[in-house]
Amino acid sequence: MRSVLPSRGTRMSTRTRRTRPAPRTAALAAARPRLAAAVLATALAGALAACSGASAQTTGDDPTAASGDLPTEIPAGTSLVIGDPVTQKAVEIAGGDLDADLGFEIEWANVSGGPATTEAFRAGSLDVGSVADIPPIHATWTGLDVRIIAASYRQDWEDFPIYEFGVAPGVEGVDSLEDFAGHRIAYSPGQAQGVIVLRALQKAGLDLDDVELVELPSTGDVYPTALAAGEVDIAPIGGVQIARYVDQYGKDGAHTVTHGLRDDPGVLYVPTSTLDDPAKAAALRAYVRLWAQAKLWVEDHPDEWVQGYYVEDQGLSEEDGRYLVEHAGTPDIPADWTEAIERHQETIDLLAEATGNDPIDAPDLWDQRFAPVVAEAVEEYRAGASS
Repeated sequence: MRSVLPSRGTRMSTRTRRTRPAPRTAALAAARPRLAAAVLATALAGALAACSGASAQTTGDDPTAASGDLPTEIPAGTSLVIGDPVTQKAVEIAGGDLDADLGFEIEWANVSGGPATTEAFRAGSLDVGSVADIPPIHATWTGLDVRIIAASYRQDWEDFPIYEFGVAPGVEGVDSLEDFAGHRIAYSPGQAQGVIVLRALQKAGLDLDDVELVELPSTGDVYPTALAAGEVDIAPIGGVQIARYVDQYGKDGAHTVTHGLRDDPGVLYVPTSTLDDPAKAAALRAYVRLWAQAKLWVEDHPDEWVQGYYVEDQGLSEEDGRYLVEHAGTPDIPADWTEAIERHQETIDLLAEATGNDPIDAPDLWDQRFAPVVAEAVEEYRAGASS
């Protein structure tokens, strides 16, 4: 199989379209210079931060170092700023079903998505965020020192993928990943949707110069709108957008293509400066327990979740909420992160090859002291649910 590599012959979109401003259709060829510029702009700050925290990260005697034990004592006055809106709502809706009295103050921040979370870290305004597994990689490449402290997946990921590839109305002959050759594909560097594009091309044996990648942010309904407007031929879409897209444009020939790839990682990540603070590290230890149990509570209470989250909080119809719950799959919160880290390494290597960045050793991004904490929380919840 040919590897997915950028090449000088790669065809990129540089056309300005009437329905989208030029920056939205910037070429992927421009992405690498921008990434390089970001690295240069943040290198000094990253180096200074690394110097100030180096001994804390590598000295086994330090209780907050990855080789030491996690602190358990949470001093009075400890607080965390947490960007994890889904867990926030789960805790609120669950009420007394979850023990949310963690012994420290939580300031919930309405921050989600990799770019916004990483920038909040950089600004010093956030302690922990919930994202897919791509943002920690790009944060590291731009000079920000971060660690993953929890991870969840889907046991039935093959049956319930997060994304499918939408095919635009009027685009014929695209029924498999191999058929992507010669087509314009929406691409979002640094986000999960961007990586699923690269992995799909790799699986199909296609290089980047076999397709035309059109850089678009994967926010809101940008991708379905771009498909409908003819800006792109193919785009990864997820959640209720899959059903809505086919319902709205299927009569015009729009359809979706499944990819058969794992696209299910969800992680909590933090700046290492948060871990270097013993009080905050102890608070994080308590929070990952609540995070894990909240995920299991949501699975066990679909009716409450549809009404309290999707309908009342997100403003979706009950039908849309039911669709999302039925396609969420069964959560898998592993007690052993070995396999997860191996898969993460494959993702890192693919991204490094496509972007020209140096590979990262995946284990360096994971603080495995938290794995048994999460496992214990899962066991505790399930024991209580069955009693």
